[in-house]
Amino acid sequence: MKKYENFVMALNNLKDIFAYEEPYSNVVLTGLVGLYEICFEQSWKAMKEVLETQGYSDAKTGSPRQILRTAYQAKMIDDEELWLDALVARNNVSHAYNQAIALNIVRETKGKYYALFVKLQQELEQNWIA
Repeated sequence: MKKYENFVMALNNLKDIFAYEEPYSNVVLTGLVGLYEICFEQSWKAMKEVLETQGYSDAKTGSPRQILRTAYQAKMIDDEELWLDALVARNNVSHAYNQAIALNIVRETKGKYYALFVKLQQELEQNWIA
């Protein structure tokens, strides 16, 4: 599954976020935010691909919000609110020129979102991908 493979590679890259500590240079901060954005994008696209393969018609919409809701209903993910928070963070990436927003995205990724992505990978491997 191509989207799943892309997600796994993006998640592997995202773990590099833990190699950096504050204060971040602008270049490092921008790069860390970019790693988050790529991983989030690949995560919901992997969910979409797997859900479509499993016959979930709601997965065909292409909307990240709808994919997250469908994944929650299908019990692929178990914390819909945290995933929706991650979606808001992804939407805020376009404002990452604002250092406070960028720092918040990196802090939230280290504190919550990285573990969320790892949990998704484990769930997909154990219960969804043959």
